[in-house]
Amino acid sequence: MGAPVLLDIKDPKLSPIDIALMELEEGVLPISIRRALPDGTSQNIPLKWLLQPETERKTRSKKEDS
Repeated sequence: MGAPVLLDIKDPKLSPIDIALMELEEGVLPISIRRALPDGTSQNIPLKWLLQPETERKTRSKKEDS
């Protein structure tokens, strides 16, 4: 659909789907999920954060609490 490739692709024969999957796995897609909260505010959650394994997120949140 005309979006720029966000990775250095060595194989020019890759399909756009394969490239998109690689970008998703590498965490380079600038996509966020906007979540509406009950108080009327919203929270932006980066896709990169959602794709991290749950154990890594728990470790990160414990570090932030310290």
